[in-house]
Amino acid sequence: MMMNFPIISLERLNGEERKDTMEKIKDACENWGFFELVNHGIPHDLMDTLERLTKEHYRKCMEQRFKEFVASRGLDAVQTEVKDMDWESTFHVRHLPESNISEVPDLSDEYRKVMKEFALRLEKLAEELLDLLCENLGLEKGYLKKAFYGSKGPTFGTKVANYPQCPNPELVKGLRAHTDAGGIILLFQDDKVGGLQLLKDGEWVDVPPMRHSIVVNLGDQLEVITNGKYKSVEHRVVAQTNGTRMSIASFYNPGSDAVIYPAPKLLEKETEEKSNLYPKFVFEEYMKIYAGLKFHAKEPRFEALKGSNENLGPIAII
Repeated sequence: MMMNFPIISLERLNGEERKDTMEKIKDACENWGFFELVNHGIPHDLMDTLERLTKEHYRKCMEQRFKEFVASRGLDAVQTEVKDMDWESTFHVRHLPESNISEVPDLSDEYRKVMKEFALRLEKLAEELLDLLCENLGLEKGYLKKAFYGSKGPTFGTKVANYPQCPNPELVKGLRAHTDAGGIILLFQDDKVGGLQLLKDGEWVDVPPMRHSIVVNLGDQLEVITNGKYKSVEHRVVAQTNGTRMSIASFYNPGSDAVIYPAPKLLEKETEEKSNLYPKFVFEEYMKIYAGLKFHAKEPRFEALKGSNENLGPIAII
């Protein structure tokens, strides 16, 4: 099953393989909700430096704190499945609409500088990918970026996580199963320690660790805007017994006041019952609901927003 995981080389977009590569991206968006990018243009030495600094930072500033947390909750000695906690050590950085990286404690100047540089390159890559999705969907170039824009532009942030070695991975998940709330997610993950899995056709499938790749997955907002043509897919992290897994996940999301709804062009051909699957809502409202229901099915989140936003006006069918 793992062998078929979609791996896409972006440099192939520049030649006669473009059509084939676009087809691969389309298939990945429709049938997997995930794909892995190689030859994506982000310098490998920048990725190597970021990985080194992230692992150093974890050892120096986070590891002891995590051990104390585990001991205080008795997580290392659990006998039954833990359903309300994750075996992960994290911190968050916001890049857009304005950066808070200078306020995040315990980061060296070099780490801040490298993280900023990496985020800039990822932001460009996210926007390039959104345009490739537009092309495949038959939407005009820039449509998805505009849909995410809101009054201050998109929200873009990074979750830096480490999933330490775990004595009882069958009882404690690294990260419980969920779909991502936002737009498009770009992940730089450990190339040696695996653990990320997605749900496909009722089976958990490994997302293969690959050196210098960027794993891309689609969030709930892209499912809404594409009217369900592309799906956000449930995924989880299984803690490992053989080492700590690094994960640097960057979320390119709508601005908090962006109004999200299915693209009118994708509704034109739909039947009446299918065109009412997804609500119209302000992204921030969705996030409030998601905060309480992250580890539940996404459908109740969409349902909860139906009828709450009649004042946002009808969707114009262009």
